[in-house]
Amino acid sequence: MADEDDDKDNKTEEPTERKLRKAREKGDVASSKEAGNVMAVLSLFAIASFVLPSVSAPLAGVLRNVLETAGAVEIGTGVAGLRDLGLVSWEVLRGVGILLGPLMALMVVGALAGVALQGDVVVAAERLKPKLSKISPISGFKRLFSVAAFVEFFKSVAKVLIVGVIAGWVVLEAVGRIWQTQGLLPEMVFGFVRVEAARMLLITLGFVTVVAVADILWKRFEHRRKQRMSMKDIKDEVKETEGDPLIRSKRMNIRRDRARQRLAQAVPRATVVLTNPTHYAVALKYETGVDMAPVCVAKGADLMAARIRTLARENEVPMVENRPLARALHDVAELDKEIPVEHWEAVAAIIGYVMDLERNIRRAPPDGSSLREDP
Repeated sequence: MADEDDDKDNKTEEPTERKLRKAREKGDVASSKEAGNVMAVLSLFAIASFVLPSVSAPLAGVLRNVLETAGAVEIGTGVAGLRDLGLVSWEVLRGVGILLGPLMALMVVGALAGVALQGDVVVAAERLKPKLSKISPISGFKRLFSVAAFVEFFKSVAKVLIVGVIAGWVVLEAVGRIWQTQGLLPEMVFGFVRVEAARMLLITLGFVTVVAVADILWKRFEHRRKQRMSMKDIKDEVKETEGDPLIRSKRMNIRRDRARQRLAQAVPRATVVLTNPTHYAVALKYETGVDMAPVCVAKGADLMAARIRTLARENEVPMVENRPLARALHDVAELDKEIPVEHWEAVAAIIGYVMDLERNIRRAPPDGSSLREDP
């Protein structure tokens, strides 16, 4: 128990997206029953205010017709009697169903809206898997007498009491108005009761809406708190997703060593290295007599560019500074492939200049370029 308490105390970090996603896949999301209560009361209010006035008279007509024709209906015996009874029942159910269909549809829409109201609808197969903890008497006893169960119990009792007070207040006022109303006819009672019921439901709706908003916010906070992680949990997750840091470091070192080896082999073979002047470096190779455009054999930025320049100096590879061309080739040129055709002309002028220098032909460098002679 002490280890569990210490582990809870250490869970101070906000949950990662991966942790929340895994919890969601298991069906563990913030869910409040109060949203369903709000939609249930809202549906009842809509039925009392808008649906009952339009269906009460036709419904009464259907039931009156059943009573008036009850003595004239002949029900046979045996199989014929069952058939006659089925026909009579079908007529009644069909008439009632047509009239009460909007009520059923409204209740279904209310139930779906109550689920969607919380904004986190999940259908998880994990919840459907049989688990021993769900049928274990010990686990059930713990859930029954947990703090959360007591909170839900007292919350339900408080809601029932408050709604009862609202209903009692509305009924007392309604009864007082009935006694004070002169000339109240029996056929007016139904409309009076419907109006008072809608009034009671409207007041109740305001109360349960406040409770639902508070409960949804609390459930989301509580769910987020339960999903919190310790630093160890975060490190373990990083290991699962990205691998052990030591192994990642070794892999990075291996890739870095291979990159160095590649540069050590590629730069000495280059014809020219374009620089910008310190941030970018692109090594190009051009073979005379071969029907090919210059090929990018190496490129890099910052530290990699510095390494390329060092190798170029050590192997006496000419370096030409051309800021826009070096930057452009660094962005678009692919290793061991010909440079894009839009840069052929500019690169050809620089390579021609470098070849003239090798033949001891001194001339001005192309526009925007300068020969770089690093110490």
